[in-house]
Amino acid sequence: MLAVLLAAPATIATAQEKAFTRQDTLRGSITPERAWWDLTYYHLDIRVNPADSTIRGMNTVQYKVLEPQQRMQIDLQPPMKIEKVEQHGKPLEFKRDGSVYYIQLAEKQQPGAVNQLHIYYGGKPRVSPRPPWSGGLTWARDANGNPFVATTDQKDGASLWWPCKDHMYDEPDSMQISVTAPAGLTAVSNGRLLGTETNTDSTRTFRWFVSNPINNYGVNVNLGDYVHFSEIYQGEKGPLDCSYYVLRYNLGKAKRQFRDVPRMLKAFEHWFGPYPFYEDSYKLVEVPYLGMEHQSSVTYGNNYMNGYLGHDLSGTGYGMEFDYIIIHESGHEWFANNITYQDIADMWIHESFTTYSESLFLDYHYGKDAASAYVIGLRGNIRNDAPIIGQYNVNHSGSDDMYPKGANMLHTLRQVVNDDKKWRSILRGLNKDFYHQTVTSKQIEDYLSRHTNRDLGPFFNQYLRDTRIPKLEYQLNGTTLKYRWAKTVSGFNMPVRVFLDGKEKWLEPTGNWQELKGLKKNTSIKVDPNFYIESAAVSAS
Repeated sequence: MLAVLLAAPATIATAQEKAFTRQDTLRGSITPERAWWDLTYYHLDIRVNPADSTIRGMNTVQYKVLEPQQRMQIDLQPPMKIEKVEQHGKPLEFKRDGSVYYIQLAEKQQPGAVNQLHIYYGGKPRVSPRPPWSGGLTWARDANGNPFVATTDQKDGASLWWPCKDHMYDEPDSMQISVTAPAGLTAVSNGRLLGTETNTDSTRTFRWFVSNPINNYGVNVNLGDYVHFSEIYQGEKGPLDCSYYVLRYNLGKAKRQFRDVPRMLKAFEHWFGPYPFYEDSYKLVEVPYLGMEHQSSVTYGNNYMNGYLGHDLSGTGYGMEFDYIIIHESGHEWFANNITYQDIADMWIHESFTTYSESLFLDYHYGKDAASAYVIGLRGNIRNDAPIIGQYNVNHSGSDDMYPKGANMLHTLRQVVNDDKKWRSILRGLNKDFYHQTVTSKQIEDYLSRHTNRDLGPFFNQYLRDTRIPKLEYQLNGTTLKYRWAKTVSGFNMPVRVFLDGKEKWLEPTGNWQELKGLKKNTSIKVDPNFYIESAAVSAS
């Protein structure tokens, strides 16, 4: 997902200010009714009706029994309704509790068994008031008056429009999405197109298949008067087919603007390793909102211009060297869709790495100075209003600082590593070792500690769980430099690069004053601006 950096609200409620409800807990935690079964496969088979803004259909849920329980939690938010549930052709009893349905299974569930049930549902899903930052359906019209429909649901939940196990910890191993739409429209979803069928009621059915695990909010459906073009990218794992679905009258613009796709793939495969979904292809799909990181179906609405709707978020000029939506949302294929948070409190894993990927794109194509200038320029968007990590088990994400501050945290860590070859191997290692996995912040933090050979616990506590910017305080007394960290968490001991009379010097400050002797009188002191810290000369105490 992308940050609201151009028109963010004046204040953002923190976890401490928000009163969480029982429904928040049911949505955000691994309840007993979720824990006993492992999701293995979905077949979402739906009919999308632009004429009356409804969705009707069925979701087949296949699962492996882990414990012999009989009650299953399935999520579907009002005003959508589950109408019938069947297993082996027999109806099952169910009851609703807000956005949760409890399904009572009739047959004894044997551990190790793989079973499935069919959930029939329908209704008018919530209309998104502000996609993609609010979830729901967008029922728009293109410039020719044709229906132009799209789904968005990060944070608010995929259960806004289809019944599912709406928690990120469990993903199906594969999924089929079948979409029936009015004739004249093309329905585009995730994965590869298995085929299309023309029906007798003036509709067509499009069958898409995802062969890799996929998170709930990564599933999307888009309807439009699309035309299609494609190209083959010769990537690290061989030929990758890249498909583009755009409104008919935008074909010329798209063929020019989408030249950023192979540039993106070249940069990100260099830094992060192979594109994670070769089996499912890469797609870029035009939508009636800004864009989103739907897996193997990245959505695009940046008006065919560079920057973020024509603006440079960094204020440096470098943000106009690329199409923000193509680069940012595609970066999520590695950090969000390949490596996925288990709890949205750890959303920084998606957004910090992906915002940082914009800088790495510039690094690959325009050089390290351009990359550094860009990410440093993003600091003007940091608020330090609340911690980046949210509250666990209640579907609560932290501050939107996870975008610019998180990117600068990673840029700072790159300076600490001080070895670009090693830094690249760490980023590639993350995508290799956590390939197609859901993870916690602790797993990522521990991985980075191991592979940098540093205890980064205090570092992450400072940048992810505290709102203060570390401050390097120093005094130059004659030929002695005294220095320490202030405004920091306990144990913060990050090394920092400074330039003394223009010569590089690494300091290892702690919370206590330390001394560096033997300097020239009136030595000039400059702190490397690549570190996201404050610095100040202070008077002797």
